[in-house]
Amino acid sequence: MTPSLPRRLIAPALAAALGAAAPLAAQAQASGWQFEASLYGWFPAISGTTAFVPSGSTHSIDVSMGDVIDALKFTFQGNFEARNGQWGLWTDLVYADFGASRQNSRNFTINGNPVAFDANLVLDVKSWIWTLAGQYTLKDDNEARTDLLFGARMLQMTNGLSWTLNTTAGANLPPLTGSAEAKVTDWDAIVGLKGRVTLGADRKWFVPYYVDIGAGESKLTWQVNAGIGYQFDWGALVATWRYLDYDFKSSSKVQDLSFNGPTIGAIFKF
Repeated sequence: MTPSLPRRLIAPALAAALGAAAPLAAQAQASGWQFEASLYGWFPAISGTTAFVPSGSTHSIDVSMGDVIDALKFTFQGNFEARNGQWGLWTDLVYADFGASRQNSRNFTINGNPVAFDANLVLDVKSWIWTLAGQYTLKDDNEARTDLLFGARMLQMTNGLSWTLNTTAGANLPPLTGSAEAKVTDWDAIVGLKGRVTLGADRKWFVPYYVDIGAGESKLTWQVNAGIGYQFDWGALVATWRYLDYDFKSSSKVQDLSFNGPTIGAIFKF
């Protein structure tokens, strides 16, 4: 996905959707509190620019979806919604812990003497993406539901690199060890829309969608998530494609970051 085009389109799309939905008063809401919880898996490719290596220079991040799955140690991903009439609260949490290691050896000859170098690198990445928002229902009927969101999103990401170098050069040289870390914690105010559009005569199939845009400690952040779902009596199954993008300020150790990949999950109503 090319970032520049969606950035130019998100704000007009939000304005157009709000303009279309605002005149439509929300339909009669069920009295009392209603709750909805979702558990899902999102395994995106990750790309960006960061500076956390010993030299302090900037380097690109380019991690494929397959590498993300291979390096994943633990994750929890889900969201929760509580609504009463047209007003409600919505929160979404993605936590992931990744780890990878590389080991390599090189043999050299110095002044006719064989020398061996062994290097062991360990990378650990922990990330939190937490959104907390209020919501107001603009439209809710058999054809579609549209909620206006207003709240904040936190991104916390810690990149840690440790290394150990061993060599046979010299006598009884201890291993060379070290570590470096880059951490970013970013809060941004966001505004967006989420909802679904039903399909078919029986209204079992639907298109879930989510879009937001915001800024604060970052220069700009935006997100798009849409796909297909099927409704059951107990809830629904959904499959979507989710893209989350960050442009950070110049003082940040992480300059830009994007997450791009499919999600699959289940929604439970109670």
